[in-house]
Amino acid sequence: MTDPLIRKATTADLPAIVALLADDPLGSQREVVCDPIDARYHAAFAAIDSDPNQLLVVAADGAQVVGCAQITFIPGLSRTGMWRGQIESVRIAATHRRGGLGRRMFEWAIDACRERQCGLVQLTTDKTRPDAARFYEALGFVASHEGMKLSLQH
Repeated sequence: MTDPLIRKATTADLPAIVALLADDPLGSQREVVCDPIDARYHAAFAAIDSDPNQLLVVAADGAQVVGCAQITFIPGLSRTGMWRGQIESVRIAATHRRGGLGRRMFEWAIDACRERQCGLVQLTTDKTRPDAARFYEALGFVASHEGMKLSLQH
């Protein structure tokens, strides 16, 4: 295994990204893995790729995508107009877990937020993933707020 390269995702990466998103108990219930790839993923990728405040990245080990993450840069009025970086949809392939790639991807994403002059970085994590919460806390994240969601899908 080489040291995976973290880079901006391309449409060619979509099947691997969707497979990573689906490769856990929660994702397996909400993602659609098929060939050809579901058109909704192509539409979402096009929206992300055309938005300068969105960055979808992958970690590539040679030609194989072994990790992904999405960063959203959020402008705001609070805190004197501070920008925030929101890191979501982080996944590491089972073959590459526990080797430091997740930490490396987060460090890369946090640096990208610094480069965009963000004043803080935030994320959400599902309450059914206590190992993920411990990982984020080890990176310095603090569970300072209670998050809430309202599903609009049936």
